Amino acid sequence: AKRKGLDADCMLDYALLTVPTAIVFARLYYVIFEWDQYAANPIHALFIWEGGIAIYGAIIGGALGLFIVSKWKKFDKDRIFRVFDMVSPGVMLGQIIGRWGNFVNGECHGLEASENFFFRMGLMGSNGRFTYYHPTFLYESVWNLIGFILINVFYKKKKFNGQVTLEYLAWYGFGRMFIEGLRTDSLYIGVFRISQVV
Repeated sequence: AKRKGLDADCMLDYALLTVPTAIVFARLYYVIFEWDQYAANPIHALFIWEGGIAIYGAIIGGALGLFIVSKWKKFDKDRIFRVFDMVSPGVMLGQIIGRWGNFVNGECHGLEASENFFFRMGLMGSNGRFTYYHPTFLYESVWNLIGFILINVFYKKKKFNGQVTLEYLAWYGFGRMFIEGLRTDSLYIGVFRISQVV
C-alpha cells in the first residue's frame, strides 16, 4: 500500500467494508440461485453456518465494497483501478487457500473417477465404502496458484491500472469455466451452469 501511495489506515477502511460485503454477497448469490431450498422458509437464507456461499458473489460484493470506499475517499478512476490491482493477487491467494476447505468438508468435488485415476479423492459413503471423485478443489487451487505466480510476475510490467484485475478475472474465469464442467454441485440458470456462463 505504501508503494502505491496509500497508508495502512486506508487499507483498514477497505477491509472493514469489503470483507463483510463480500460475505453477504457470497451468501446472497447462492440463495438467489438455490431459492427453491429457501422459498418455504426464507429465514433459513440467513443461516450461513448451514453452508451455501459462492465465490462469484464474494467477488462481486468485494468489488462493490472497494468501489464504495474508493468513492467515499474521492479517488479518481485511475486510483480506483490501482486499488483493484493491489487487491486482486490477495483475492486469488485467498481462493487458493479457501478451496482446501472444500477438501476438509468433502464437498465441491467432481464426477466419479476410477480407482486407478491418479488424481482422485475418496469419500466414504453411508454404506462404509469409498467412492472416488475428481478433486475439483485441487484443480482450481493449482490453477489459481499458477495464475497467482503469473500476475505477480507481470505486476511490475503492467501498462495501465486495472490490468492486473483484468488478468485475474480472465485467468480465474477461464479455468473455472472448464473445472465447473466436472462438478456435481453447480448452480444453474435453466440448463446452464451459472459459473460457466459468468
